Amino acid sequence: MSSVTLEKDGAVGIVTLAKPPHNLIDHALLDQLVSAYADAVQRGCRSILLRSSMRHFCAGADLDSIASQHWDQKALTALWSALEDVPVPTVAAVHGAVLGGGLELALMCDMVIAADTASFGMAEASLGLLPLLGGVQRVALRAGPARAKEMAMLGRRHDPRTLERWGVINLVTAEAELANAALSWSRQLAAGPTVALRCIKTVANLAARGGIQAADARQEEVNETMWKSADQARGLRAFVATGPGSAVFEGN
Repeated sequence: MSSVTLEKDGAVGIVTLAKPPHNLIDHALLDQLVSAYADAVQRGCRSILLRSSMRHFCAGADLDSIASQHWDQKALTALWSALEDVPVPTVAAVHGAVLGGGLELALMCDMVIAADTASFGMAEASLGLLPLLGGVQRVALRAGPARAKEMAMLGRRHDPRTLERWGVINLVTAEAELANAALSWSRQLAAGPTVALRCIKTVANLAARGGIQAADARQEEVNETMWKSADQARGLRAFVATGPGSAVFEGN
């Protein structure tokens, strides 16, 4: 039986971690997750929602797997590319324990929505390890190196409100509302201009990895993709049809 399932809700691909008891990460789970993302794109999904059907989102890595299987840089680079650069927006809906590799899987999504009862942490240092899936650098990107060192070196649990305040996650909601909130965000993204959102994601990821110069160097190429898209043509036609003072500028 697969530890990862995919179902479609309209244009949203709902990817569910379902490995009893706590979605502990091993190579098989990661391979299935990568395949589910690729399958969602192949089936025409315009956004992906990552969630868990277990009591916890993910309580970390399977230590037997960590001890017996080598996680080399080539495999990690392929994993990051497959999960972070999937060409549609991704939303993680997390609850319960979001620990170690579980936090790292969430951080590979474009947006993270957490239940107010969730608990976050990176405890690998207590085992003589560091977060193996890139958690330190991804927290450093969002909250700065001091917070990343604090989380990874001390290994303490953190509540979602703290991580929302630090900028590590996007939104905290009541646990009873988590599914609805995450699906609402995913549907809104799926209904958006697919090409433009993909371009935004590309530029943001480039800036995150290589700084503003790396993003600027690809800006013209990304712009060309956007200008050639049918979404852009429809959007401009709709804007012109509404005339001055349209909702596009409602904040002004």
